[in-house]
Amino acid sequence: MGTMRLVNAQTEALFGYRREELLGQPVELLIPGRFRAHHVQHRDGYAANRQVRPMGAGLELHGLRRDGTEFPVEISLSPLETADGLLVSAAVRDVSDRRRAEERINELAALVESSQDAILAKTLDGHITYWNAAAQRLYGYTRDEVMGRHVSLLAPSERRHEIDALMDQLRDGERVEHFETLRLTRSRDLLDVDITLWPTRSPDGTVIGACAIVRDISDRKRAEAELTELYEQQRHIALTLQRSLMGTPPAIPGLATASRYRPATQGAGVGGDWFDLVPLGAGRVGVLIGDVMGRGLEAAAVMGQLRSAAHALAKTGMQPRQLMQALETVVADLDVPDQLVTCCYLVIAADAGEVTICSAGHLPTLIATPGEGAQALSAPVNAPLGVGGVLYEQTSAVIPAGATLVLYTDGLIETPGSDIEDQLAQLTDVLSDLFTTAPDLEVAADRVLAALLPDAEGHNDDVTLLLTQLPDAPLAAVTTDLPAVPESVPEGRAFLTKALTSWDCTTTADDARLLLSEILTNAVQHAQGPLGLHLCRTATELTVEVSDHSPHLPQPRLAAEDEESGRGLILVRALADTWGVRPTDEGKTTWFTLAL
Repeated sequence: MGTMRLVNAQTEALFGYRREELLGQPVELLIPGRFRAHHVQHRDGYAANRQVRPMGAGLELHGLRRDGTEFPVEISLSPLETADGLLVSAAVRDVSDRRRAEERINELAALVESSQDAILAKTLDGHITYWNAAAQRLYGYTRDEVMGRHVSLLAPSERRHEIDALMDQLRDGERVEHFETLRLTRSRDLLDVDITLWPTRSPDGTVIGACAIVRDISDRKRAEAELTELYEQQRHIALTLQRSLMGTPPAIPGLATASRYRPATQGAGVGGDWFDLVPLGAGRVGVLIGDVMGRGLEAAAVMGQLRSAAHALAKTGMQPRQLMQALETVVADLDVPDQLVTCCYLVIAADAGEVTICSAGHLPTLIATPGEGAQALSAPVNAPLGVGGVLYEQTSAVIPAGATLVLYTDGLIETPGSDIEDQLAQLTDVLSDLFTTAPDLEVAADRVLAALLPDAEGHNDDVTLLLTQLPDAPLAAVTTDLPAVPESVPEGRAFLTKALTSWDCTTTADDARLLLSEILTNAVQHAQGPLGLHLCRTATELTVEVSDHSPHLPQPRLAAEDEESGRGLILVRALADTWGVRPTDEGKTTWFTLAL
C-alpha cells in the first residue's frame, strides 16, 4: 500500500526524479520526513473509508524534491477501480506562488490596518467598503457606523457637490492628489487633511472602485504657520536693519528724484544694494548707487560700511574717480575675502548741465530726455571694487536741462531665464515710451517696476531704482577769467556788481562783494593763475565760485591779534550760507552761496 504504480512527465518535472526512479517506490519518498506520519494517516483513512474526494477539493500538504527542497502542494485524491483492486490517483499541484501571494496579501492587510494614515475604499457610487483603524481614530466613526454609507458624510455640507466631480474623475481612471474636502469628523470638527485617491481596477483593467489615503496635516499646518510667522519676523528685522544701514537720502532743493527699493522675495530679503544723494554745495549734487555681491546680513553689513565711507568721501568734494579709488582701498581693508562691489558715482552740475561719472563695474546709467527717448550714458568701463590694481577713469558729458538720469541695480534686469542684454533693451524701450513727454517721476518709477518685474513676489534679488531729473536751466549764469594779480580783485568785484544789478540781487551785494574779495585775494596771494570766476543765480540762492591752478586746499585758521591777514576764510564761514572747496584736475575751486 502506498506504492507508486504510475507517474507522468509533470511529476518528474515537479519532483526532479526520473520515472523509473519512482515506480515501485513508496509515495512517502516525495514527502518530507516530518510530515510522513500525517500523510500515512490521511492515506489509511482514505483507503479504509473508500472516500471519494473530487478533483479540486485538495489537501494542502508538503512535497519534497530530489534535491531536498520542500514546497507546499495541493493534492486531490480520486479512487480508481482496476482488475488489481483499488488504486488511488493523486493529482499534485505546486502552490508555492499562491502561498507567497496569500502571505503578501496578509502582510499588506496588516500594514493597511496598522497604518498611521486613514485608509478607506469605496464603490464608484461613493459608498464606503473599507475603513481602517486610523480612519476610525481620525474621523471618530467606527467601522460599523460608516460601512455602506456614502463618503459625502465626511464633507461639509457646502462642499458636498465636490464629491460628484471627484467620483467622475475616478470613474475616468484619474488619480486625484491634494484633495481636502473629506475633513468633517463625527463631532463636526474640521480637519486639516491631504488626501490622495486613485481608482481600483479589475484584472481586465476596468475601474471598479476607488481607494483613498487620508493624511492628517494639522501638525504640519501649525508648524508652517509658526515658521511663516518666524520668517516674517526675521524678514522684518533684516529689512529694518538694511534700511537703517541704507539711511534716508535727503531731499535736494531743485532736484526732482524718485526711488524704489524692493527686497528679495526669497530668504530674508537682505541684500547689498544702496543709493545715496549727497548735496555738494554750489548747486552740485553727488549721486551714488552700489551693489555688494552676495546676499544676507554679511552683504548688508558691508553695504552699510561702504555707504558711510562713500558719503563721507563725497562730502569732501573729491572727483568721482578719486572717490572710487578711495573706496577700492576701503573694500580691500574689509575682513571679507574676495568681496566684489559694483558702484557708480555721478556729480551733477545743474547750472552747467554737466554730469561727471565714474563706474566700477556697474550697469550702464541711462538718460531719458522728453521727446528724445532713452539711451545709455557713455562712461569708461572699469572693474568692480575689490579686484585690486585698477586705475579708475571718469568722463564728463553735457546733458539737456530737464533730462532724467536712471540708475539701478542688477536685480531689476537680471532675472532667471532671461538674457541681461534683452532685459536692458526692454528697460530702455520702457523709458523711451514713458519719456515721450515729461512724466511724473513717481509714476514713471512704478511703471518701470511693473514692466520689468511683473511678478512682484517672484524676484530672488533685491532691486534698487533711482530716477534723478536735472532741473531746468538756472535763471542766469556768467563766467570770466582773471589773471592772478592784485588788480583782479577789484575787477572781480566790478564783474559781480554788474551781474547782481542785472539780476536784481542788490540786497546781497555787500556780503557777496566782501566774500568775493576775500576769496580772490587768497587766490592771488597763494595760488596760481589764471583764475576763473563763475556766478550763478537760481530762484533761491546766489553761488560764487573762484577756480585756480593750485592743488593746495585753503584751511580756515585763527589769526593772531597783531596779524593783518589770515581772517578771510573765517569771514566766509561766518557770512556765507554754505561754502566749500573741491579739487579739480587743474587745481581747486573755492565757492560760497548766499540765500536770496
